[in-house]
Amino acid sequence: MDTLQIGIYYGIATVAALFSGIPIAFALGGVATIFMLIYMPAASLDTIAQNVYEELASITLLTIPLFILKGAAIGKSRAGKDLYDALHTWLNRVPGGLGVAVVIACGLFAAMAGSSPATCSAIGSSGIPEMRRRGYSPGFAAGLVAAGGTLGILLPPSIVLILYAVAAEQSLGRLFLAGLGPGVLLVVLFAAYAVFQWRREYAAASAVAASGGPRSDILLQTRYTAKDRMSALPRVLPFLVLLTGVMVALYGGIATPSETAGLGAILALLLIAAVYGAWKLADLRPIFEGTLGESGMLLMIIGMSLLYSYVMSYLHISQGAAQWIVGLQLSRWLLLTAILLMVVVLGFFLPPVSIILMTAPIILPPLRAAGFDLIWFGVVMAVVMEMGLIHPPVGLNIFVINRIAPDIGLGAIIRGTIPFVALMALGVVILSFVPGIAMWLPNAVYH
Repeated sequence: MDTLQIGIYYGIATVAALFSGIPIAFALGGVATIFMLIYMPAASLDTIAQNVYEELASITLLTIPLFILKGAAIGKSRAGKDLYDALHTWLNRVPGGLGVAVVIACGLFAAMAGSSPATCSAIGSSGIPEMRRRGYSPGFAAGLVAAGGTLGILLPPSIVLILYAVAAEQSLGRLFLAGLGPGVLLVVLFAAYAVFQWRREYAAASAVAASGGPRSDILLQTRYTAKDRMSALPRVLPFLVLLTGVMVALYGGIATPSETAGLGAILALLLIAAVYGAWKLADLRPIFEGTLGESGMLLMIIGMSLLYSYVMSYLHISQGAAQWIVGLQLSRWLLLTAILLMVVVLGFFLPPVSIILMTAPIILPPLRAAGFDLIWFGVVMAVVMEMGLIHPPVGLNIFVINRIAPDIGLGAIIRGTIPFVALMALGVVILSFVPGIAMWLPNAVYH
């Protein structure tokens, strides 16, 4: 049987397993094991545990549970609410300042926690009720937080970028730096849309009130004194110091990524103990339980995905697919477009972790041959995968928002996220025309 037929069977078996409802890790591991049994020497089955262990025995992957612990510590505290409240107090005079505060709070919290669901939960639990109380439409409030939460897979310490660094054999430090510029770009685009949509809703509410209808709370203006602004800072500043310290340690060459992750986790635990008094076993237990659960699930997916990729490489499926793509002789930008569209479609059904580890052996060789910088592509791919987090049918952030705001229907949440999907697509176009947004900082630091 030739490679093409085996590859087709491999793809069909994978799709069938994923749509059967089997957990992703077991679906990928099961397909890989079955094809090892059929098409590879019998002795290869004895090496499954060894292969998975060797793939996971990476110093780079060590950062994942440590960054998850750091994010869990911050996420279980009131840091998200305090951060949002402080930004709201300082930005209340800006048109649509409440929405802008939500976006910036999401970006800062994502940079501290490195998790999209944690960002949505921490900022959304306080931000969505406050926006609705101030007259924002439910869909707009939900969409804003859901989109802001996606920054967790782009801004460092992004677990998605860590996995891409492993799969693409690229520098994690350069990837983290490359994610900062596009992250700021998306924050600016989201904040600009927040102002635009607020003006629309404000104008509509003004027209209703002028015609004698009910007066929406969006028309009310709240004033904060200088004392209010200064009193909002003490609880937020320690976490901003933590964020700054971790960044300096990592990019200043003081510590490796794994050492930085450990330092960040310890400092986060010390901060929540000092600021919020969370030092008792009852306070720490949910943090460690959440870390163990998420780390175990994620590492299982990573291990099985790497086994899946190993089998695909051994059977020459990935090499054959890469050669086929190269053989199409597409122009470099058409090749990029086709690959990103494939990632978008995969994002409808799979989480970013699986997409990276399953597709990297196939798509990276043609992109490298076409002359694309793989650091730049990793960031662009992360932005594209952000779309999947707020797009049905998987749309993880959609369901997180639905859980913390169950009175907002899924339809309203999805309608609220669609404009942000378009903004992310615009961000990809901008990064394609101006790659320096992503590359100037890593090139400056690692010159």
